[in-house]
Amino acid sequence: MNQPDALPDPEAPFAEPWHAQIFALTHRLAQSGHYTWPEWAARFARQRATSAASGADDGDATYYEDWLATFEQLLIDKKLADAQALAALKAAWTQAYIETPHGRPVLIKEPAN
Repeated sequence: MNQPDALPDPEAPFAEPWHAQIFALTHRLAQSGHYTWPEWAARFARQRATSAASGADDGDATYYEDWLATFEQLLIDKKLADAQALAALKAAWTQAYIETPHGRPVLIKEPAN
C-alpha cells in the first residue's frame, strides 16, 4: 500500500515554519517589554474582527496573515521598524522567492550601493 509523500505531523503545532517564527518573535518582543501581552491581544482581536467582517477569514492561512499584519503594524507604531524599510524588505523577499528555484534556500540579495 502506497503512503502519501508528506503526511501532516499531528505533533506539529504550526502548519508552516514562518508561523512558528512570527509567533516566537511576537512573544520575545513582549517579554522584552516592547509592548504588553494585553496590548498585543487587543490589536490582534481587532485585526481578526476586520478579517471576519470582510469575509476574508479562511482559517489558518488568514489567522497567521492577521498575526503578521498585527505584528508589522505594532512594530511601526512602536517605532521598532520603519514602514518604508519594512515594505522594501517584503518586496525584496517576494522577489527572491519568485526567483529561487524550487528546493533551494531563498536568499535576499543585498541592495546595490
